[in-house]
Amino acid sequence: MNLALWIAAGLLAVVALSGGISKAFVPKEKLAAVHGGGWTADASVGFVKTLGVLELLAAAGLILPATLGIAPVLVPVTAVCWILLMAGAMITHGRRGESAFVVLNLVYLAVAAFIAWGRFVLEPFTG
Repeated sequence: MNLALWIAAGLLAVVALSGGISKAFVPKEKLAAVHGGGWTADASVGFVKTLGVLELLAAAGLILPATLGIAPVLVPVTAVCWILLMAGAMITHGRRGESAFVVLNLVYLAVAAFIAWGRFVLEPFTG
Protein backbone atom coordinates (compact mmCIF):
# COMPACT_ATOMS: atom_id res chain seq x y z
CA MET A 1 0.00 0.00 0.00
CA ASN A 2 2.86 2.36 0.78
CA LEU A 3 4.18 1.99 -2.77
CA ALA A 4 0.74 2.62 -4.27
CA LEU A 5 0.39 5.78 -2.18
CA TRP A 6 3.82 7.03 -3.28
CA ILE A 7 2.97 6.35 -6.94
CA ALA A 8 -0.37 8.14 -6.60
CA ALA A 9 1.29 11.11 -4.90
CA GLY A 10 3.99 11.23 -7.57
CA LEU A 11 1.49 11.15 -10.42
CA LEU A 12 -0.70 13.80 -8.83
CA ALA A 13 2.38 15.94 -8.16
CA VAL A 14 3.25 15.79 -11.86
CA VAL A 15 -0.30 16.87 -12.74
CA ALA A 16 -0.12 19.73 -10.22
CA LEU A 17 3.33 20.77 -11.43
CA SER A 18 2.35 20.90 -15.08
CA GLY A 19 -0.90 22.75 -14.35
CA GLY A 20 0.86 25.12 -11.99
CA ILE A 21 3.61 25.96 -14.44
CA SER A 22 1.14 26.67 -17.22
CA LYS A 23 -1.12 28.84 -15.07
CA ALA A 24 1.71 30.70 -13.35
CA PHE A 25 3.91 31.36 -16.38
CA VAL A 26 1.86 31.14 -19.58
CA PRO A 27 0.00 34.33 -20.52
CA LYS A 28 -3.73 34.18 -19.83
CA GLU A 29 -4.57 34.86 -23.47
CA LYS A 30 -2.61 31.78 -24.55
CA LEU A 31 -4.31 29.65 -21.90
CA ALA A 32 -7.74 30.85 -23.03
CA ALA A 33 -6.98 29.68 -26.58
CA VAL A 34 -6.10 26.13 -25.50
CA HIS A 35 -8.77 23.38 -25.33
CA GLY A 36 -10.09 23.41 -21.77
CA GLY A 37 -8.59 26.79 -20.99
CA GLY A 38 -11.57 28.87 -22.02
CA TRP A 39 -12.50 29.42 -18.38
CA THR A 40 -9.50 31.72 -18.03
CA ALA A 41 -11.17 34.28 -20.29
CA ASP A 42 -13.69 34.88 -17.47
CA ALA A 43 -11.03 35.06 -14.73
CA SER A 44 -8.59 37.79 -13.78
CA VAL A 45 -4.87 37.36 -14.44
CA GLY A 46 -4.27 37.44 -10.69
CA PHE A 47 -6.74 34.62 -10.07
CA VAL A 48 -5.19 32.41 -12.75
CA LYS A 49 -1.66 33.09 -11.45
CA THR A 50 -2.79 32.40 -7.88
CA LEU A 51 -4.22 29.05 -8.93
CA GLY A 52 -0.92 28.31 -10.64
CA VAL A 53 1.05 29.07 -7.50
CA LEU A 54 -1.34 26.94 -5.43
CA GLU A 55 -0.83 24.05 -7.83
CA LEU A 56 2.96 24.45 -7.61
CA LEU A 57 2.69 24.39 -3.83
CA ALA A 58 0.50 21.29 -4.06
CA ALA A 59 3.13 19.54 -6.18
CA ALA A 60 5.72 20.27 -3.52
CA GLY A 61 3.36 19.43 -0.66
CA LEU A 62 2.55 16.00 -2.04
CA ILE A 63 6.20 14.92 -2.14
CA LEU A 64 8.66 17.06 -0.18
CA PRO A 65 7.34 16.79 3.41
CA ALA A 66 7.58 13.00 3.41
CA THR A 67 10.77 12.89 1.38
CA LEU A 68 12.54 15.35 3.68
CA GLY A 69 10.91 14.00 6.84
CA ILE A 70 9.75 17.49 7.79
CA ALA A 71 6.07 17.59 8.82
CA PRO A 72 5.00 14.63 6.65
CA VAL A 73 1.41 15.15 7.82
CA LEU A 74 1.35 17.89 5.19
CA VAL A 75 1.08 15.21 2.47
CA PRO A 76 -2.51 14.18 3.30
CA VAL A 77 -3.36 17.78 4.21
CA THR A 78 -2.21 18.81 0.73
CA ALA A 79 -4.31 16.00 -0.75
CA VAL A 80 -7.40 17.36 1.04
CA CYS A 81 -6.63 20.83 -0.31
CA TRP A 82 -6.34 19.32 -3.80
CA ILE A 83 -9.79 17.74 -3.34
CA LEU A 84 -11.22 21.21 -2.66
CA LEU A 85 -9.40 22.65 -5.68
CA MET A 86 -10.75 19.90 -7.93
CA ALA A 87 -14.30 20.43 -6.63
CA GLY A 88 -14.00 24.04 -7.73
CA ALA A 89 -12.58 22.99 -11.10
CA MET A 90 -15.46 20.56 -11.59
CA ILE A 91 -17.99 23.30 -10.87
CA THR A 92 -16.25 25.68 -13.27
CA HIS A 93 -16.02 23.16 -16.11
CA GLY A 94 -19.55 21.91 -15.40
CA ARG A 95 -20.97 25.41 -15.77
CA ARG A 96 -19.20 25.66 -19.12
CA GLY A 97 -20.59 22.30 -20.29
CA GLU A 98 -17.12 20.72 -20.46
CA SER A 99 -18.07 17.28 -19.20
CA ALA A 100 -14.78 15.65 -20.24
CA PHE A 101 -12.90 18.02 -17.95
CA VAL A 102 -15.37 17.41 -15.14
CA VAL A 103 -14.61 13.69 -15.41
CA LEU A 104 -10.85 14.34 -15.55
CA ASN A 105 -11.05 16.54 -12.45
CA LEU A 106 -13.11 13.83 -10.74
CA VAL A 107 -10.30 11.35 -11.42
CA TYR A 108 -7.75 13.75 -9.92
CA LEU A 109 -10.08 14.25 -6.95
CA ALA A 110 -10.35 10.48 -6.45
CA VAL A 111 -6.57 10.07 -6.53
CA ALA A 112 -6.23 12.83 -3.93
CA ALA A 113 -8.91 11.19 -1.77
CA PHE A 114 -6.98 7.92 -1.97
CA ILE A 115 -3.80 9.69 -0.85
CA ALA A 116 -5.57 11.50 2.00
CA TRP A 117 -7.30 8.34 3.21
CA GLY A 118 -4.15 6.28 2.80
CA ARG A 119 -1.87 8.69 4.63
CA PHE A 120 -4.32 9.66 7.37
CA VAL A 121 -5.70 6.14 8.03
CA LEU A 122 -4.01 3.20 6.29
CA GLU A 123 -0.31 4.05 6.20
CA PRO A 124 0.40 7.32 7.96
CA PHE A 125 3.99 8.49 8.04
CA THR A 126 5.51 7.81 11.43
CA GLY A 127 7.91 9.82 13.49
